[in-house]
Amino acid sequence: MKDVVFSVVLPVYNQEDHITSVISEYSQALDRLNFPYEIILVTNGCRDNSVKLCFELEKKIPQIRHIESPQQGWGSAVRLGLSVARGNILCYTNLARTTPDVLVLLLLYSQTFPDAVIKANRKIRDNWVRRLGSLLYNLQCRALFDLSYWDINGTPKVFSRKFCGWQELQENSDLIDLEFNIVCRRTNQPVLEIPIFSHGRHGGKSTTSWRSARRLYLGALRLWWQLRLPS
Repeated sequence: MKDVVFSVVLPVYNQEDHITSVISEYSQALDRLNFPYEIILVTNGCRDNSVKLCFELEKKIPQIRHIESPQQGWGSAVRLGLSVARGNILCYTNLARTTPDVLVLLLLYSQTFPDAVIKANRKIRDNWVRRLGSLLYNLQCRALFDLSYWDINGTPKVFSRKFCGWQELQENSDLIDLEFNIVCRRTNQPVLEIPIFSHGRHGGKSTTSWRSARRLYLGALRLWWQLRLPS
């Protein structure tokens, strides 16, 4: 394979009902860019046939690599995928909510603004409860960490390998997105938020619940307290 330009990391958790179709659409869209790329599927704790389907996709499409994370968690899957990525431009995203057009759009933005982190700012949520929960979390993060970003968890997130902040990530849970933004703020890394009008999930069931939301709120407070402690 030629030198890889784009590495797209996709954590996979119980997504057997849509992963084959979505990945095929991603591959077709990325083929049209005429840049060498790889798609890294990171299965983590799947209890359905997702692992089997990822193996099949890896055999079928040369640009796909599949690895299994030894532990469950969005953050652990992201970190593992980034650690083995070979591209000059790195990306991770939620494949259940990212369309091929959005993925390609943000990758192209990274070519125009190579020194900036490019991230999505999703404008539509599934329902008012999710919208309210997201607003409260984003306001909390902005207040605690002096952030200017409006969608902390928004993906895709695209950045140059030269941005070393991604190597500092330690969170294994959903808090990795907040940690990523904190690192950008601390290192004065330029961040460009692209408004994206989300139209729901490709399939599967969202893992977001009141319990997971509570973990995010408390986790943000934990990160804030850790940063206040002397090194």
